[in-house]
Amino acid sequence: MKKRAVITGVHAWVPDYILDNKELETMVDTNDEWITSRTGIKERRILKGENQGTSVIGTEAVKGLLEKTNTNPEEIDLIICATVTPDMLFPATANIVADNVGAKNSYSFDISAACSGFLYALTIASKFIETGAHKKVIVIGADKMSSIVNYQDRTTCIIFGDGGGAVLLEPTEESLGIMDSLLHTDGSGADFLHMRAGGSRKPATLETVKNREHSVFQEGSTVFKFAVTKMADVSAEIMKRNQLEAKDVAWLVPHQANKRIIDATANRMGIGPEKVMLNIEKYGNTTAGTLPLCLWDYESQLKKGDNLILAAFGGGFTWGAIYLKWGYDPQR
Repeated sequence: MKKRAVITGVHAWVPDYILDNKELETMVDTNDEWITSRTGIKERRILKGENQGTSVIGTEAVKGLLEKTNTNPEEIDLIICATVTPDMLFPATANIVADNVGAKNSYSFDISAACSGFLYALTIASKFIETGAHKKVIVIGADKMSSIVNYQDRTTCIIFGDGGGAVLLEPTEESLGIMDSLLHTDGSGADFLHMRAGGSRKPATLETVKNREHSVFQEGSTVFKFAVTKMADVSAEIMKRNQLEAKDVAWLVPHQANKRIIDATANRMGIGPEKVMLNIEKYGNTTAGTLPLCLWDYESQLKKGDNLILAAFGGGFTWGAIYLKWGYDPQR
């Protein structure tokens, strides 16, 4: 029978420090009502301290995952980390995490697909399982967005937070796991959502730092229009090509960027709010971290065989959806 990659465990981690809307009111010209009505966000977590990068989030998530699944780190074949805020350009954050957790027999690498990064990484990882090349693969989605946010820009600083999670993928011959995926990119979107400086095109200088070009730039209205359309379209498309109706879907697992985008996606799929995973109010947009954080938050409500649609839209532009059948019951 065909091998599939099934999620056999999920764990996540967020920093202790909570930056709520009231504190943001003291930092920038905004208020709780304005933020909540437009985004649905009440608070976000911030990773503070020196030498605290995304690898801290990834390491804590993976340590918890290994413990709860009773997995020896030396059994891990591969670790993929989706992030746009790596500790450094190289080595990969996945390399650092692998060393921190004792995954001595794995190789590891990062991928960068912004808010769609976890979908991309999960799809890539599933292929290594399906071919029989690997038996245990960890996929991390994590970002320290506070490191690239300008807290004088009220259009972006209200949105982002720090956090992430990880899942363990293993092979199965049951009708479970990752059943289908649809991934897309449109590079023309780079003009509307990007970080201007810090790459090879525009290396860091005193001027780029002074001009705050090492922080997220977003043209909100354009990104919102694209996100509403593309995230809803791809979710509906993956349902259609797998002959799924709204009644067949147990959960929509949407990227947590904006509640209005999430609502539009659910409406397009024909599902009610009771089937939508939502934690944007307490974490904000953690970019590649939102989907594993949702799975972690809702793990106790998931049942073996549940049909899940994971959907995301991010800078690039990147967007996509995954149809998966959940692999285990909560009591496990």
